[in-house]
Amino acid sequence: MNYKKHVSETIKLALPVSIGFLGHIMLSVVDSIMIGQIGASHLAAASLVGGLFLLVMVLGLGLSVAITPLVAFEKGSGNTEECGVILRQGLLVNLVFSFILLLLSYFTAELIHFMNQPRDVSLLAESYMKIFSYSMIPLMIFQTFKQFIEGLGHTKPAMYVNISANLINAFGNWVLIFGNLGFPRLELDGAGYASLITRIYIALALVIYVMRSKKYKRFDASFHFKSINRPVIKKIISVGIPTGLQMFFEVGVFSFAAIMIGWMGTSYLAAHQIAINLASISFMVILGISSAATIRVGNFLGRKDYVQLKKASDTALLFGIVIMSTFALIFVTLRYFLPTLYIDNPTVIDIAAGLLVYAALFQVFDGTQAIGLGILRGMTDVTIPMIIAFVAYWIVGIPLGYLLGFKMEMEAGGVWMSLTLGLVVAAIFFTIRIRKNIKVYFDKIENGSRI
Repeated sequence: MNYKKHVSETIKLALPVSIGFLGHIMLSVVDSIMIGQIGASHLAAASLVGGLFLLVMVLGLGLSVAITPLVAFEKGSGNTEECGVILRQGLLVNLVFSFILLLLSYFTAELIHFMNQPRDVSLLAESYMKIFSYSMIPLMIFQTFKQFIEGLGHTKPAMYVNISANLINAFGNWVLIFGNLGFPRLELDGAGYASLITRIYIALALVIYVMRSKKYKRFDASFHFKSINRPVIKKIISVGIPTGLQMFFEVGVFSFAAIMIGWMGTSYLAAHQIAINLASISFMVILGISSAATIRVGNFLGRKDYVQLKKASDTALLFGIVIMSTFALIFVTLRYFLPTLYIDNPTVIDIAAGLLVYAALFQVFDGTQAIGLGILRGMTDVTIPMIIAFVAYWIVGIPLGYLLGFKMEMEAGGVWMSLTLGLVVAAIFFTIRIRKNIKVYFDKIENGSRI
């Protein structure tokens, strides 16, 4: 397979995933736009809760993400029966963890008052996050089935579900935030209830599709737990826990950055929400390529086709650099226009425009580290990347954020510069790790392993 074919296959898998992720992030974008119409305090509270909830949620997402490389490997090995076993045992694991994460998220809301945030923001955020926490269960069910079918190379169904979810969410916001159609005006809490309803919808939609589709009958894609398969559960957890912790470290640094920026005031936090929201859009595109890399690398690893594995890795990395360079140019060029889509507060718009310059700077490194992680997950190499993430984000990123933002008085720009440096460190060491693994695979070829 030549590189042109690799690009084609990567796009084929990545495009639906990217669109699906964009559909998912648009839920947050629409929330931010509609919440921004109420006021800066409400938008700041949404930013704070979004970061905190994501911090809890990624621990569960790591477990679900583990399903994709495991299914992709078994498919590449020709062991289709094991794919269904991974789904059912993964569903069992994720359901148990979803209840634990629901409680963790709910009680995290009680801690918001101790985070030194503006009082009006804290009061709004606590109620909003408690409502949000109940969406953990349907979200984890959705993720389990999504990661399963993506491991099989079927990336379009989740895309359609995520896109349609935006209609449910926007309508729910319109009704519940502003009190239309005779409903009470719930403002920020209304956005929370709309999100809960939307996540119940995506779980039901994808589960019903997979269970009724003939193409998944041979996998017994259902809630029929025949037995507890401890070796498979152990395999899921051994990949899922480090993956979840790596995601926790990465998301955690952005969540803590939001808390630090909240110490600077409501306007800074609202501007941060706008900038991080826009940066998340480009990141969703990259996550599509990262997911495609996980699937393709996992398949080639299952086949022991290490030559094509290397080509698939190289293609994904170069593709990501090109796309993120384009987004960087857009952010710099339109930095004063894009914030106006969220809010009409001149102070917030001016701060957000400055932060978008920093967002442009870290685009290439953010894309490289995200795709690098996707490749490493396809190799089921997750423990060392977890350690790299911790060092890059918490040993480098957070201390530098405090130093630059507060001691050197660079304010929010200093915090964002530290995020950039953390991403640079992660991107470099993930790339080194990939090269090391590929060298090991080629050593196997030299020792007589079949390609």
